[in-house]
Amino acid sequence: MERKTKINAEDGKQDLVITREFDLPLELLFKAYTDADIVAQWMGTKVVKLENKKHGSYQFETTDPKGNKHGFNGVIHEFSPNHKITRTFEMENSPFAVQLEFLEFEKLTDDTSKLTMHVVYRSAVIRDQILQLPFAQGINMAHNRLQDIVKNIK
Repeated sequence: MERKTKINAEDGKQDLVITREFDLPLELLFKAYTDADIVAQWMGTKVVKLENKKHGSYQFETTDPKGNKHGFNGVIHEFSPNHKITRTFEMENSPFAVQLEFLEFEKLTDDTSKLTMHVVYRSAVIRDQILQLPFAQGINMAHNRLQDIVKNIK
């Protein structure tokens, strides 16, 4: 089955672009990234904090099958409802440096929308290490869950 979430990672660059079209109105797609209850469902994580504003921050926590807790956090640098979120993303207790994420939300029709994520890593080496993980499969699965969960909110 073809992955609906596309990742464009040019050789030798320290960034990548993720795109996905959703069968969701723009407002619902944006809400999926800003409503703590919805984020928790599609990301399969505990939302410890989610401050949707400029200079706000967020903190998520997951527990793996062995019971180990893993944290993720960041700072929101730009927040424009139904349009854009610029934020940092850090996996706590991991060798990966903080990354910068530019999320842009676009209305395609009244019932469809598009997410474009431009992610910048500290180096091309780190980006390539991330891509060696089941990154593409994981984000596609998460976006599929987002689509399934949020379409029921309509």
